[in-house]
Amino acid sequence: MSTLTVDKDALAGAADPAPQNRGRDRGPRRPLWKTSLLIAGVLTTIAVFFVPLFWLFSSAMKPHQDIYSWPLQWIPQEFTFENFTAAWNSAPFDRFFLNSIITTGVGTALEISLAILCAYAFVFVDFKFKKIAFVLIIGSLMLPGHVTLIVNYITVANLGWLNTYAGLILPGIASAFAMFLLFQYMRTIDKDILQAAEIDGAGHIRRMLTIVVPLSSPMILTATLIVMVGKWNEYVWPLIVTSTADMRTLPIGLLFLRSQEGYSNWGVIMAGAVFVSLPMLILFFLAQKRIIGGLAAGAMK
Repeated sequence: MSTLTVDKDALAGAADPAPQNRGRDRGPRRPLWKTSLLIAGVLTTIAVFFVPLFWLFSSAMKPHQDIYSWPLQWIPQEFTFENFTAAWNSAPFDRFFLNSIITTGVGTALEISLAILCAYAFVFVDFKFKKIAFVLIIGSLMLPGHVTLIVNYITVANLGWLNTYAGLILPGIASAFAMFLLFQYMRTIDKDILQAAEIDGAGHIRRMLTIVVPLSSPMILTATLIVMVGKWNEYVWPLIVTSTADMRTLPIGLLFLRSQEGYSNWGVIMAGAVFVSLPMLILFFLAQKRIIGGLAAGAMK
């Protein structure tokens, strides 16, 4: 009868593989206090943004007496929609919505169209003083928008556009920010494709519409959403260029509602604030991946 002798050290080595085979080295672990500070910072940031929104929607659905109760009732004990009905009847919100939809839709379409044309020209068209013009346009981003309020108001008044859609929309259709976003994205497009189209007889308009715009659609969508939110929430310019309630937009309509209700009926005012903020909140939550993805794609490229 034969006996097999097995080296115990060999068995131990076989059972215990080399450390490098157990998994990749993850590097030094973050200290616990740094992890705690990071989590606390994230939770604080969420609270700063979420708590006011939660209080807005909560107060809009509370009875009048519950808003002033102490201690605070974060969750309404009784849900009511009377505040929304009272807000809608106290101010012409149907007209405010119509004005906001018109100014936001038309203004966004014109602004993005001009941004596409301008970005295409700076990327694919050679002309004199191109760099100087580009620097001047980008330099306008450093100026606050209120600097041009007086000049724009005088121009609109001389043209007879006060209290009109033209006066509301046209002064704000030039956007250096949207142009710069599209410019950065269009620079990544291979110019050989456009040169091949040019050889086939395609002009600038055709090349832009059939090649550049489809390839730049992620960034165009991102810029469109950002511009749309900005125009929907615009406050100062509609306030100074309109003088009647039938031309006011939603942010100005909220001021009108506050003047009607005073500082006592906060439930109705909160309901009016929901009318103003809810459409853009829904739009953002539906399109947040598109916005972040478009900005990230432009940054990576």
